[in-house]
Amino acid sequence: MRRTTSIALILASALALPALPATAADRPNPEQSSADHMSKQQELVTEAQYTAHRFADDAGIEWVRKNVGRVKGVFIIPEQIKGAFMIGASGGSGVMLAHRKDGAWSDPGFYTMGSLSFGFQAGGDVSEIVLLVMTDKGLDAFKNTSVKLGADVSVAAGPVGAGAKAATADVLAFSRQKGLYGGVSVEGALITARDEWNTNYYGKPVTPSQLLFTRAPSNPNAEPLRRTVAELFGGSPQPRAENTR
Repeated sequence: MRRTTSIALILASALALPALPATAADRPNPEQSSADHMSKQQELVTEAQYTAHRFADDAGIEWVRKNVGRVKGVFIIPEQIKGAFMIGASGGSGVMLAHRKDGAWSDPGFYTMGSLSFGFQAGGDVSEIVLLVMTDKGLDAFKNTSVKLGADVSVAAGPVGAGAKAATADVLAFSRQKGLYGGVSVEGALITARDEWNTNYYGKPVTPSQLLFTRAPSNPNAEPLRRTVAELFGGSPQPRAENTR
């Protein structure tokens, strides 16, 4: 992460713009090929895989390791886009994977998470966000094109440390600061599906419900991320039976 001065400059620039689900750079550009779009999306997917590994290796998330079988879904904002995750302002792209009822993990769906504040001050050292969806209610909320944390679903800072007590919320939130993960408040944050990115990555329009809760569509380039998530949070990359969700 850049030093405090650089972050403050980013924040000042961000606050001069309206809070939008996607930045101008994310909108379709007639001079930009579909391959260029795919490259940006695949980079995000690849970085999300690295983030998942870092999260799993963190010594402070012992409670998570003891409760991996309870995880219904994972939303990851990776370190690669830390420059776009403007602290205290709005913006942050990530991927969401759902643990479906057929036992398999879905392909990633592209989303943004925006809020006026995530509980940090300018100059804070935040590089990644990981949200763990712990209930069916929390996962079902992602059938919609947008989810407001704290309103549509309950959210709490994720428990960390050897003596961490069980947290009861639909979603548990963690952030990586100065190399270590800790619980973070994301109350009021709005998570919105990035329809254009999902369409570009899968080659056709797809709803969040189709993407997260059925077997189609699929992109083979997302397989490494799906396998990593299955290894870390339980389940399988492959379905065991027909999807009944």
